Amino acid sequence: MSLLDDVAERDGWLCWVCDEPVDPDESVNDPRGPSVDSRTTDKKAKVAERLAHRGCNTRKGAVKVVIAWPERLYVVEPAPLITVAERLERKGGREMVGRCPTKKDAQEAADWLVDRFSRLVPGLPVTADVQAGGGQFLVVLSAGRR
Repeated sequence: MSLLDDVAERDGWLCWVCDEPVDPDESVNDPRGPSVDSRTTDKKAKVAERLAHRGCNTRKGAVKVVIAWPERLYVVEPAPLITVAERLERKGGREMVGRCPTKKDAQEAADWLVDRFSRLVPGLPVTADVQAGGGQFLVVLSAGRR
């Protein structure tokens, strides 16, 4: 089995950038085809490989990647997820990532975040908590340092 197959199987054939399925039968030269993205730290040390569409991988090299929150989630002032991931990975701790009008909305966002972070930062155990505050519900992510 190749590195691409190993990474793709681990990531469930989902692109870490856009969170859409990657077709294993698509050509690696096609923008929707599979590719392995090697993440680096500020010191340019290789950290981990992740699956990405060829087009997503190429595009993120030109601009800072943005991980979009799904439109189906009702989150007020959602935090930029790449920034949150970098901070949690670097120092652990807790990050408030959004506010929701109902507990149900907050729980849906929390569940999505835990699943999304499992692919965004493989190996970093992230949990989500919903806390009532100011008539709203806060979604808080927590992670220990690796």
